[in-house]
Amino acid sequence: MSANSAQRLIDFIGESPTAFHAVAAIEKRLQGFTPLRENEPWRLTPGGKYYVTRNRSSVIAFTLPEGAFSAFNLIASHSDSPTFKIKENAEIEVRGKYVQLDTERYGGMIISCWYDRPLSVAGRVLVRAEGGVRSMLVNLDRDMLIIPNVAIHMNREINNGYKYNPAVDTFPLWGSQGAKNTFRAQIAQAAGVEEKDILGTDLFLYNRASGSVWGVQGEYVSAPRLDDLECAFSAVEALLSAEKGSHVNVCCVFDNEEVGSTTKQGADSSFLSDVLRRILLSLGYGEEACYTMLANSFMLSADNAHAVHPNHPEFSDPANQVYMNEGIVVKFNANQKYTTDAVSEAVFHAICEKAGVPVQHYANRSDMPGGGTLGNISGSHVSINTLDIGLAQLAMHSCYETAGVKDIDYMINGMRAFYETDIKALGDGEYTL
Repeated sequence: MSANSAQRLIDFIGESPTAFHAVAAIEKRLQGFTPLRENEPWRLTPGGKYYVTRNRSSVIAFTLPEGAFSAFNLIASHSDSPTFKIKENAEIEVRGKYVQLDTERYGGMIISCWYDRPLSVAGRVLVRAEGGVRSMLVNLDRDMLIIPNVAIHMNREINNGYKYNPAVDTFPLWGSQGAKNTFRAQIAQAAGVEEKDILGTDLFLYNRASGSVWGVQGEYVSAPRLDDLECAFSAVEALLSAEKGSHVNVCCVFDNEEVGSTTKQGADSSFLSDVLRRILLSLGYGEEACYTMLANSFMLSADNAHAVHPNHPEFSDPANQVYMNEGIVVKFNANQKYTTDAVSEAVFHAICEKAGVPVQHYANRSDMPGGGTLGNISGSHVSINTLDIGLAQLAMHSCYETAGVKDIDYMINGMRAFYETDIKALGDGEYTL
């Protein structure tokens, strides 16, 4: 199944040039799920399957058991990736000969990899509609721009290290003099609307390269946005294929993780707590049940991890190293950048052991602090047992990343086993599975 899963992942990523498109691609896969709206009352029924979006860039899907329940099994991932956002007044004219686009960095990307490769533009536009406005996805979906490098003859120190200035070095070339005043028209044409009817935009650059399975044994997969669409894809696949237990299965895909999650649709918002509370209220559970349910619940915070780099193994911890194609990575950090503790580690180990899914352990080298992720952020709003997991990958935050083909099925199978496990708290720190 590994090659098949890799191709389905590549297809999903191809449909998801932005967080808005990723949520639309997830919605397309939620066949049989009933869409909900936050601004309308919820009338849920036992055994039902539902989803709700916020900002059209975050989504929470859940399946209800047929009878009473006492816990939530949750998996969280994120829909966004580092890129360049296009500013509202986009065009910059250079000496009457070139037209560039005005951009700013979104998240912590590796800037150098964006050079000299075909790029395009995607996102959403808000357009005038009868009586108001409506949101539309847009994707130019062809090679439209390049960020050109300076020739080595003009910058002979480029291979000795270069400090990029995002106000000078990273503007993509849109066209020649004849391209002046065409950017907004191209967006309107792609959206199928009149240029005058566009009232607002959220537009981003994206790498046009397709995903690829490669290696002598076809053991690696490379694609844009593996961090974190690989985990989002796996979580949705697991939710769709899991047998129901006596708990609620919840799949959360949040936006804006790469810029701190402090938005209305990020993990540091009320989105998850609002959804969990509304599930309980709609099904007639009282205030006390809200507390007991959360105390019984578990979350997997799924965001990829750093594989040992073949050229620089010294960047990895001497003992807690992880490799592609060797299983799900459990991530640890003493300062709780990752939320894994002995309780969540033990529960997940037991689940994966039963399912025959290999597990690895990751920690940053002690003098190299890593980035945070979803678990500790969402935990400040919904305080439940949480484990940070991911898959080993190379070149995180590059615009073209690499991971292991076998690991895709390991993650889907491990997440499915988690969704199918009734985790019951006997006391503080004691559980049955």
